[in-house]
Amino acid sequence: MQKITTCLWFDGQAEEAMNFYVSIFKNSKVLSVMRWPEGHADEGKVLVTTFELDGVQFQALNGGPQFKHTEAMSQSIDCKTQEEVDYFWDKLIEGGGQPSQCSWLKDKFGVSWQVVPEQLPRLLLDPDRDKAGRVMSAMMQMSKIDIARIEEAARG
Repeated sequence: MQKITTCLWFDGQAEEAMNFYVSIFKNSKVLSVMRWPEGHADEGKVLVTTFELDGVQFQALNGGPQFKHTEAMSQSIDCKTQEEVDYFWDKLIEGGGQPSQCSWLKDKFGVSWQVVPEQLPRLLLDPDRDKAGRVMSAMMQMSKIDIARIEEAARG
């Protein structure tokens, strides 16, 4: 059992969001769906779900309209290839999501994600600060990260 679990707050879309995420990530599954008990005003409606995305546990809570997702909290996906970057990017913006800048996007529920190729942090941390600067400049002009373009920037 993992010690820390991210709980995502929704206004009635917890089950839909859970099913959307589980459909995107391999090795993912629904663990539980808790509904409001008999006699409650929301009887039978989903209260909280628990699910795994590629082995990492999450909860989705139907907490109401009081709170919205912001970029202050995001989920970061480490990718090995451009194909993997493209897959997660395309799937997560499907159905009304919005691209942002520098590997960030919001899905159709307003949850922020970073789709990060493993090359990006390695190149940004390069001891050659000129190289790292060129990579940073290239990244700042991108929405979805293009691995070939950041590698080209690194080479100068």
